[in-house]
Parts: sequence; C-alpha cells; structure tokens
Amino acid sequence: MQMNRLFQIVYLLLERKTMTAAELAQRFEVSTRTIYRDIDTLSGAGIPVYASKGKGGGIGLLPDFVLNKSLLSEDEQKEILFGLQSLEATNALQTSQVLSKLSTLFRKEEVHWIDVDFSGWNSGDVERSKFGLLKTAILEQRVAKFVYYSSYGKRTERHVEPMRLQFKNRSWYLQCYCLQSRDLRTFKISRIEELEITDRLYELRRDIQLKPVDVAMPDDQFTYVDLELLFPPHMAYRIFDEFERTRILKQKDDYFLVTASYPEDDWIYGYLLSFGENVKVLSPPHIRDILQAKAKKIAEMYSNPS
Repeated sequence: MQMNRLFQIVYLLLERKTMTAAELAQRFEVSTRTIYRDIDTLSGAGIPVYASKGKGGGIGLLPDFVLNKSLLSEDEQKEILFGLQSLEATNALQTSQVLSKLSTLFRKEEVHWIDVDFSGWNSGDVERSKFGLLKTAILEQRVAKFVYYSSYGKRTERHVEPMRLQFKNRSWYLQCYCLQSRDLRTFKISRIEELEITDRLYELRRDIQLKPVDVAMPDDQFTYVDLELLFPPHMAYRIFDEFERTRILKQKDDYFLVTASYPEDDWIYGYLLSFGENVKVLSPPHIRDILQAKAKKIAEMYSNPS
C-alpha cells in the first residue's frame, strides 16, 4: 500500500507542481505525519522532493526532475510504454489510463507505434469483451462459467478457475483449472460462449505448473500425422507464412517440399483442401485417399443443382 501511495504522490506532484501536506493526507486518507514520513522516504530514495513553508508553500519536486534520472533509463521507459501499447488491443490491462500516467511521469508524448488486434474480422467486440471478463476473473481470482464447443462441436458447460491467457498459432487460449475435470485444461477462446464471472472466489493452486499451450486441446485425443507436402513456386507467399522455415526445402525445379506434423482430424483435412490444386500430399498415402474422397464429394455436391 505504501509503495502505491509513494508512486501516486510523485505522479501528483509532477502533474500539479505543488500540494500541501493536508491535501495529500486528505487524498490518501492518512495523517499529515504519514505524508511527511512518505516525503522523507522519497527523499532518501533520491527523489528530489522538498517542502516549503509560508503562503504559497507546500510539497513539490525540483522543476527539472524526470523519473529516469533516479530509477529508469531512457530505453527502459520506452520499453515500458511500448509494451503497454502492444497490450492495449486485448484489454489485458487498463492501458489507456496507465499509459497516460506513465507518459506524464516520464514527461514524454505518447507515441502510438503499434496497433495490435488479435480478434477476428467479424467478432472484434465480442472477443474484446471476453478478454475483459477473463482478465477480471484472473486478477480477482473468481470462478468463471461458460459454454464450450469442442473441435467436434460437442457442447459442454464449464466452471473453471482461470489462470492465464496465452496466444499461439494465430489463436488465443485460456489455461485454467476445470472444476468438472478436476485438472488443468486449455480452452480456445473463440469457442467459449455465454461467458460469465461468478462471485465465487478461489485460491491459487500452487501444485499446478502451467505449460505452453499444445496444438492439441487437452479435451480431445489426437493422433499426430507426419506430412510430406509439395507446393508449386507461386505458393511461396503462404508457405513462408504458415510453416517453419526449417521445414521448407526448395527443390531444383523451384517447387517446395514441406514436412509438418499435425493432429489428424477434420481440421487438417480442411486445411490441406484450402490449398486446392496447389498442394500434393506425398505421404502418408491414407491422407491422399481421404482428400481425394472429400474432393469427390465436393464435386458431386456442386454438380447436383438440387
């Protein structure tokens, strides 16, 4: 509590130039004696704060004081401001207010160097609303409840203890302790519906160690398949965006040989079909057979007007 008060005192003095001990005491609901002790603490930490008596006097900072002279370097200030800006789109923090305060504290103009939006084209407001609710649940340690749809469309109702949001492979995930499964679970945020934050509080489970999100969701059991794919030269724009560089080998005829490993399910079939005639599956053979059967069904569907 004291550290937070000390920070706010410095911020107020930078913003208002001078304030009386009585004004500060009233602001923080403490005694003037406590305020003077805070001033001594700030002074001992190297903050050039002073108190003057008489009419027009009060507590203030030396006019040329900038925070980086005492605590943070120029580069450290920029890293803090830029880092907060990159989080603004997710509502992970109350960044607008924090950025404003820190910009004043550092005596810098806000430079909006980055604009990040991880939400989908058609669901921006909905996704941001989920981030706000989940952020609150994590910070306040409150149980969340929602409806979840698995990759197979199975609908379940969940009560969870949210622990962390993580971004991987173009998607956001919620890592949490699921009260139904009684274990650590990971849920894709885009499949979460009817999200609510309850009044039920929970204690952090120190015995659970969070791990990086795996491609396969813990609620589903997948068999991984190792793929060898051949792409024509004009597909380079997608290949280098969507596959690891170390898994791409350019051939003598300028075609690209790509190796990849994915959970085998309807998603990977659809993903490969999204390349149309611009990918050839070299192995395994059963994937070629599945794609051929699906392409045949698609052709029959469109050849039949009814």
